[in-house]
Amino acid sequence: MDSVETPPEPGAMPPPTRRTFYVAAIYGIWGLITAALGLPALIYLLVPPRMRRQNEWVEVGKMAQIPIGTPVEMTFRRMRVDGWKVVSEQNSAWVVKSPNNQITAFGPQCTHLGCAYHWDEAKNEFVCPCHNSLFSIEGKVLGGPAPRPLDQYETKVQGATLLLGRLQTPPEQSA
Repeated sequence: MDSVETPPEPGAMPPPTRRTFYVAAIYGIWGLITAALGLPALIYLLVPPRMRRQNEWVEVGKMAQIPIGTPVEMTFRRMRVDGWKVVSEQNSAWVVKSPNNQITAFGPQCTHLGCAYHWDEAKNEFVCPCHNSLFSIEGKVLGGPAPRPLDQYETKVQGATLLLGRLQTPPEQSA
């Protein structure tokens, strides 16, 4: 008796061949590569980033270290996030304590061109050596080319510790 091949039934899958296996493997690898590259990109583009609000308040020092009526330059470290990189930066602030224990902390740069200023005890004012801008102990412009008062940090006292927040730009003073 001769063996006669019977035709496949309609709708039945043909038997797998080496060619169909390779084609399926290529498409499978293609799909994996596309998912491996595309999924992170889609997540980055479509999912809103988590608000990485770290504690914006930084411990600067003890209140007992600050004399009344005399500015003190205090240094502190603040973590800054720059893209994926986290950097620890050293910053400073001029801190003034009033007789009623009110604290004011000024940013360390002159508002004219960003030079570092210092406290002149003899003149009882902040002096910027770059272009001779002068500021009062309250941070107001007394003279020179500075266009506005000194920038101030948000301040908060927790127990006996001084905390600084964000640096804020005050409105321009009217002449």
